[in-house]
Amino acid sequence: MDNNQLKLLKLLPGIDRILLYIKDDSFFSDIPRSLVIGSCRMVVEELRKAVMDKNPHVMEKSLSMPGITDLIKKRIKKLLNPNLVKLVNATGVVVHTNLGRSILAPLALENIKLISGGYSNLEFDLEKGKRGLRYSAIEDILCELTGAEAAMAVNNNAGAVLLCLETIARGRKVIVSRGELVEIGGSFRIPDVMSKSGAILHEVGTTNRTHLKDYEKAIEENTGLLLKVHTSNFSVVGFTASVSLKELCALGENHSVPVMEDLGSGTFIDLSRYGMIKEPTVQESLASGADIVTFSGDKLLGGPQAGIIAGKKKYLDMIKKNPLTRALRIDKMTLAALESTLQIYRDPEKAVLQIPTLSMLTTPVEKIRAKAEKFMEELKKLNNPHLMIKLFDLPSRVGGGALPLQELPSKCVGMKIAGISVNSLEKQMRKNSPPIIGRIEEDFFIADFRTVHEDEIPIMVMAVENLIKRGIK
Repeated sequence: MDNNQLKLLKLLPGIDRILLYIKDDSFFSDIPRSLVIGSCRMVVEELRKAVMDKNPHVMEKSLSMPGITDLIKKRIKKLLNPNLVKLVNATGVVVHTNLGRSILAPLALENIKLISGGYSNLEFDLEKGKRGLRYSAIEDILCELTGAEAAMAVNNNAGAVLLCLETIARGRKVIVSRGELVEIGGSFRIPDVMSKSGAILHEVGTTNRTHLKDYEKAIEENTGLLLKVHTSNFSVVGFTASVSLKELCALGENHSVPVMEDLGSGTFIDLSRYGMIKEPTVQESLASGADIVTFSGDKLLGGPQAGIIAGKKKYLDMIKKNPLTRALRIDKMTLAALESTLQIYRDPEKAVLQIPTLSMLTTPVEKIRAKAEKFMEELKKLNNPHLMIKLFDLPSRVGGGALPLQELPSKCVGMKIAGISVNSLEKQMRKNSPPIIGRIEEDFFIADFRTVHEDEIPIMVMAVENLIKRGIK
């Protein structure tokens, strides 16, 4: 340790001295004392480490009481601000996993507030005056919409798959096509989930071709389940062959083996009606004869995070009795949002308009263009020669592991600011309050207006204006 380090370390004040110095500062008057003391300790420790590391930014000025006080205030402000913040999704990815997936419909938000703000009959049967089941809140409407005999919801689709496998096939073989052993975001792999459930994986076929005879040859006395996994997040093209769910269900019925389909991003709406690639609906899967169908609540369904299990009452009764259901159960807020979302689906035409995910997926390009052009007009009013803007025809994506080959035609605005690199522009937009998340293409910062709402345009304009004023490089 050199003399300069020793000198700087001696300048570091003790916590008591800092507390005495700031006791009359009004900034700290409403801050919990424990937070103030903790912040003081963290700042002093960080400064001590910086001195030991010979950080060139640590000088006598930064170790003064005013300098240390400023650092403490900055830390407290950061700690008091929520980590989870609302932002502007200008990526064009509708069901963006990293950005919270589906936006809830206003009706769902209202019901969350209503149910969360008071007591509810979450697990109370109002007719019998006795303890009830939380699944009853959404079971009837799920059966109504899908044609299932019974249904329930758990915390997410991974939980739904795990619960079904553990209940129906623990210690027994589960036959699945090799081409359907998928991995989705967060390293969720079908083989790993199957292993955790206690079921025994039995692969059949090849990566690109699996035939009905492959399943039939694999069926034996210890076979507990035939599993079909919808490859919603990738597609195998070319020389391929697969077995339809209807064929698999007929085979399962002949051998008295239940059939389960994991749809992943389940949908109640036939999206091909809106010019998109055909995605199997939950209703179609159940009509094909599947005993159990699992799917997500927060992807194409446009509701809250949930894993929905629908199918034959015989198997749902078994699943509901599994002790794992308690570990995987959903809370009252999720149930409130899910029930409200499901109610909208009673009128499919209304669902496409009122559920934000479906609305964004089916928005005509003309409406997207109108938003993009409005943004450009507002930017032109800034009358700044350093700002370059350009309208792009670029595709949006569905996201959420659904429809990987689907490109949605969209209108995007590309931006450049002289003296600011595109990477720096992207970073500063991301650091805006609220953050604005876009992408970089063709050496422009790209904002895709399929996922930008009308009331977010002024926020984006102000962010650009502030960037130009600050001249960040």
